[in-house]
Parts: sequence; structure tokens; C-alpha cells
Amino acid sequence: MPAIRPRHLCSVAAALVLTLTASASAATAATPAEVSAAALREVLFVGNNWDGTADVIKSSGDFAKVGRINVIPDKDARMAAINADPIKWIYFMAIRNGVGEGHDQFVDDMYSTPDGKSVVVSRPSFADVVSIDLATGAINWRFAVSGYRSDHMAVSPDGTRVAVSASTANTVHVLDITSGKQVGSFATGDKPHENIFTKDGKYIWNMAIGDVNTDLDDPGWDWTKGNRYITVVDATTYKQVKVIDMRARLDAIGLKDFSDAVRPAVFSPDESKLYFQVSFFNGFMEYDVATDKITRVKTLPKNPATSEDRTTWVNDSRHHGLSMSPDGSKLCVAGTMDDYATVVDRATLQEGPLNTVSKPYWATVSGDGKDCVVSESGADQVTAIDFATGRKTLSVPVGDHPQRVRLGHVLPNWTGTSAG
Repeated sequence: MPAIRPRHLCSVAAALVLTLTASASAATAATPAEVSAAALREVLFVGNNWDGTADVIKSSGDFAKVGRINVIPDKDARMAAINADPIKWIYFMAIRNGVGEGHDQFVDDMYSTPDGKSVVVSRPSFADVVSIDLATGAINWRFAVSGYRSDHMAVSPDGTRVAVSASTANTVHVLDITSGKQVGSFATGDKPHENIFTKDGKYIWNMAIGDVNTDLDDPGWDWTKGNRYITVVDATTYKQVKVIDMRARLDAIGLKDFSDAVRPAVFSPDESKLYFQVSFFNGFMEYDVATDKITRVKTLPKNPATSEDRTTWVNDSRHHGLSMSPDGSKLCVAGTMDDYATVVDRATLQEGPLNTVSKPYWATVSGDGKDCVVSESGADQVTAIDFATGRKTLSVPVGDHPQRVRLGHVLPNWTGTSAG
């Protein structure tokens, strides 16, 4: 929420209005997670990475478009700064020609602020995080991450903080979501990626995926990919609590040729189990938090049309995108390079229909919890898959190369930024 700027008051009445407004704002800021749902509109933010926009659609039902946001309103200024610095320019071009597949990466992740007035966006090619005013389209604040690329984010359960991976600096920054000021940071493995706050807000889990840009993708060269492990930190002190290296856990169950780079992950509702994907694998794994062991492995079907040449798989992904139904009974898997998405019964690990979709990049849950929503980065649309039937219900068009999809809120009558 933007800070209230005191103004010169010329009357007692004006002073009273300001006092009441400030009191109400302070109450909202003190308990942002308790903002009345009736006062805001729940939506899905879809980040269109290659064209630098975010489409805002209804969070359930027909998923109709609500509005669009330009997430790079300062593009000219950012490009001028990059072009003036040879090192920044080299990294900018490396991102374009590497993980960007020949395109600039303008939006990786995004979360709305608790008051529904702004959206906070990580912009990999600009190595920053910005807060954008949803009414005007203007930038409220900008935070430049350490190194040369920003990546996945996570927002704390109370909505006050956002954690962002600085992928070339092996660091996660934790920012105040209102001011953009850093409140903490912690070191990670190589190339920090996914961040997850536990639902009580006490811990942050970060997954480092290592170097996904090289062609040394054969299992025999896996050691060249860097230090890949999960870092668990205290979300108050940002001190390391635990490091989980899946290499030893994979070796213990005979999967010595599997990558230990943990990609998208999701906890069970009670957080006793973590389900995660790893590089190059068409499937996912179940990890028991208490026993510190991988307890089950699910291999999903391969698409016979998918090349077996690992160097052709985007950023070492085979499958990238995982979500869980609110009751914890179903998992939804984005089979990225295999061009399908499927719903898996969590108890039996039996997959449902393989719904044909084009390079699905992410999976999330609709606002009403009935559908899995996947971003089809190869078709510029998002698709809803019914958790109950496992079948695709509808698709809606969005911008160029949709990736992350996040639930959020906007003001009730919002239909887009005035600048967009």
C-alpha cells in the first residue's frame, strides 16, 4: 500500500478526515491478510514473459479477461542503463540467447499487494523487482537484485513480504512488499529457483537448480551443473535451518542417474510431504519431511513425438509445473516437453487423461479450487483442467509466452491500468 503523504491542512474538518483515513490505512497495513475478500476481486495474473505484459483474468468460471498490465513501462530507461554498462549488456544478451530462447525475459513471477492496488513483478532481463500501481501503471518502487537476473518469487502468508531469487548471485532477497526495502537475505545453492513459504510463515524453502544453460546434459556430466540443494531458512532471522541435498536421497533408492535439481514443488496440505519435479525427468517424486526420505517416485508417460536429445529440452526441463487440489487428493502435472497436462490421484499415483497442451510451463489452482490452470507457453493461452474429471474444460488466449500464473486481487471495478 503506498504510504500516505501528509498534506498541509487548512481546516479542522480536513484534519479529521486525514486522521480517520490514516487510522483505517494503519489497521489495514497491520493485518493485510485480513482484508475483506468482499472488498476485493480475486483474479489470476498471467505473466507473458516475452512481451512484457501480464494478463489479468477471472480466477474461476469462464476465466474471462479482466485487464492487462504493461510490466515494463520503464523499458527505455532500463535499456539505456544496460547499454551503458558492458557487463550488464553481456548478461542481458546471455539471458536472451540462453534461458530466453532468443527472447528477452520481461516477467517471471508476480504477486498482488494485500490491498489490491499494486502488483509486484520480477523481471529477469532487467535483474530487478518492481511494484506497479494497478490504477496508473506507474512504478511505485524498484529493487535491483544482486547479480544479473531475478527469478521465482514467493509471498509470505500475511502478504507483507516477498522473497525473490537472484539467480546469478546465489541469493534470495526478502523485501517489504509495500516499500520494496530489503528486510533480509540468505545464501543458496547455485541458481536459486523456486521459493515456498510454509503456511505458518515460519520458514522459507528455496530450491537451487544449478546451471541449466549448458549442453552437458548427459547423466555422466551431471556433476558440472553445480551445487543443487534445498535451503530451508527461518523466515524471521533468515538464518539457515537445514540443507537438503537430494543427491544422497536419490542414490539411496537406486536413482543414481537422476538429476538432483529440484524444479517446481508443492507441499501436501499438512506439509508432511513435498512433491517435486527434477531436471530431465518425466514425472515427480514424493519426499517425506519427517523421515527425510524420498518415499515414492511417479514416472509419467513419454510423448513419442518428443525428442530424446536432452539438449533440445528447454532449460533442462522435461516436466515443469506442479500444483495440488485444495483437499490434497489430486496433483496436476505440466508435462512441458511432452506437450500434455494430467491430473494424478495422490493416493494411488494413477494419472488421468493426458490432455494435449502446448509446452505447458506452470500449473496452479483456480480460485474456487475446482480446476488446475496451466500456462501453454507454446500456444499463448491458459487452459483449465477439471480436478474431478481430469479433463480439459476450456482455454483462453493471453500474451506472448505465458509462464507463471498466480492468484491475486484487484479492486472491484478494475479493468486495466490507465497507461495500458
